[in-house]
Amino acid sequence: MTGIKSIILAGGSGTRLWPLSREMYPKQFLKFGNTSLFQETVLRCLEISDISEIFVVTNEAQKFFVIGQIEEIGYSLPTENVLIEPEGKNTLPAIFFGMKEIEKKYGRSVVGIFSSDHVLDRVAMQTIASAEDLASDYLVTFGVVPVFPHTGYGYIKPSEACVPGYRVSEFREKPDRETAEKYIKEGCLWNSGMFLFDTELFFDEVKKYAPSVFTCFENGKDINEIYACVDKISIDYGIMEKSERVAVVKLEQKWSDLGNFAAIYDEFEKDPVGNVVHECDPIMLNSDGNLVYSSCGKLVSLIDIKDMVIVDTSDALLVCPKSSSQKVKDIVSALKERNDERAYIGQTVYRPWGSYTLLEASPEHKIKNITVLPDHKLSLQLHYHRSEHWVVVKGMACVEVRGQQFFLRPGESTFISAGEKHRLSNPGKIPLEIIEVQLGELVDEADIVRFDDVYGRS
Repeated sequence: MTGIKSIILAGGSGTRLWPLSREMYPKQFLKFGNTSLFQETVLRCLEISDISEIFVVTNEAQKFFVIGQIEEIGYSLPTENVLIEPEGKNTLPAIFFGMKEIEKKYGRSVVGIFSSDHVLDRVAMQTIASAEDLASDYLVTFGVVPVFPHTGYGYIKPSEACVPGYRVSEFREKPDRETAEKYIKEGCLWNSGMFLFDTELFFDEVKKYAPSVFTCFENGKDINEIYACVDKISIDYGIMEKSERVAVVKLEQKWSDLGNFAAIYDEFEKDPVGNVVHECDPIMLNSDGNLVYSSCGKLVSLIDIKDMVIVDTSDALLVCPKSSSQKVKDIVSALKERNDERAYIGQTVYRPWGSYTLLEASPEHKIKNITVLPDHKLSLQLHYHRSEHWVVVKGMACVEVRGQQFFLRPGESTFISAGEKHRLSNPGKIPLEIIEVQLGELVDEADIVRFDDVYGRS
């Protein structure tokens, strides 16, 4: 194990892989196999840091995904290592937040900075660890050796050697294809957005090149005051493109930021005619080169379709050419302008106690399939405008109503009137599954009054 600490940036708006990802469930938590991109990032960080030395910068809505997914792979992150941003202010404030907390806990340290939604061969962590000494003198970034002229990545031009890396001559913006080909001939590298920083050098360079950020963090009494003061600014624009003490280390390993569906297509195994298929068994007649994803069990039939993205979820269908998949975020922007909740959540919504799937809805009713994890419970709450009818499908429910507790088993039910304090919990060892029917004048999340909550949401 090295002496390197790690920061994982795990915010995200869930726009680029909509409708698979949503603002309340961004792409780093999606699983395309047994583990999510976030979980894979944690496992990579464990190659260079102890679990107690890993810090995650996220937001309130995603805090419990972070905690739950780390527990799912067999680890427990110290509570103080989960850093909650009051609002997203881009990468420089997020990294400064993490660096300050690491300095507070460990003193001067070398810190690796990693996005939570990238694909990277775990062997690359050895190369990253080899740059630990270099970080004493340089802000170290990592450049991926290009395998083709990608137009969706920024580029880094290296200059003279500073073993095991090179001084950075120039950062370059995302190019068109012709310019990308020129960059590759010049020996430029893809900008991976991963870094290795010495806390002391990092703070010095921020003070020099982004003094307003430094001042907000130094003078703010708490994180809310700091974030009310600090500007939105990226790490590249804030200091990396301005500092004269920047080095790049080459990564030869496979890397992708899975920035759109075309990148997902490139990443996964193809069938004999070049299709990538997840979660369904579609009929494809004379169709090839497509990405097809279905999360709702429906038959997807394609005839003479080529190089398309087809994503079918329970509440949204996306069809577009793979070459246009970077435009998906425009759909999300349009949904947000209409205040359409499908920009933020899908049919299945995850909570710290489990999840619920919306089965049917109207302005006056909702039917949900609710799953409560073992030894978890919802908040003690009431609703002014709706009643609820619960039917247990699986497991054993502990129900608290009007200060009285009782248990329900599969096939048994209860009714909660509007205005009654109630709580649902799962004291068993298997997940509890219930069907909830809500009836009333207001059946959305606004009609929840919490009195006690083990997750601090009261």
